[in-house]
Amino acid sequence: MNGKKVAAFIALIIFIDQAIKFYIKLHYFIGEEHALIGEWARLHFVENEGMAWGLKFGGGFGKIILTLFRLVAVIWGVFLIKGFIDQKYHKGFILCAALIFAGAVGNLIDSLFYGMIFDASYPYTTMVAHLFPRTGGYASFLHGKVVDMFYFPIIRDGHFPKWFPIWGGEEFEFFRPVFNFADAAISTGVISLFVFQKKFFKEPIQVQAKEVEDAAN
Repeated sequence: MNGKKVAAFIALIIFIDQAIKFYIKLHYFIGEEHALIGEWARLHFVENEGMAWGLKFGGGFGKIILTLFRLVAVIWGVFLIKGFIDQKYHKGFILCAALIFAGAVGNLIDSLFYGMIFDASYPYTTMVAHLFPRTGGYASFLHGKVVDMFYFPIIRDGHFPKWFPIWGGEEFEFFRPVFNFADAAISTGVISLFVFQKKFFKEPIQVQAKEVEDAAN
């Protein structure tokens, strides 16, 4: 698999991710929700200041550290994927790496620039954000919030059985996290690596075994 095809695949994932986020940010107010498929697949606009799936740590300083970590990881990822291509790793493995990389870039763009190019989306109002507002963005460089929108509450208003440890009798919902296309790309890449790892790494092992056998003979 050549570098141009991998770069085009990564660019496509990033474009789709950013197109969805721009649409949601410019047309939805915080908390707005609409059904995609029935009651279990919905668009629900939230913003998160931290890691994937809405996790947070360390306040404003933690946000800067997280964004810088993402930036370093993305830069390192460029050389890593190039190495995979040069060493002719399995096509599926390279695509998985590309999905993870593209997802990381997609969320990094939010953190780096969204605070500068959008005005704020305020909770408890029906106001939507604007692109390049005259009054300036809602935050400085590195402090942008990540836009999330996909929500799949397959089981809502459920309850844990009374006998269930710790959470017995409490409300239960599956699947609660709200995520974006970049998160989905990362998760797909990681899960696929685990599921297909034997297939991805089978060929190099066979090649190495053949080289050892030839050398022995």
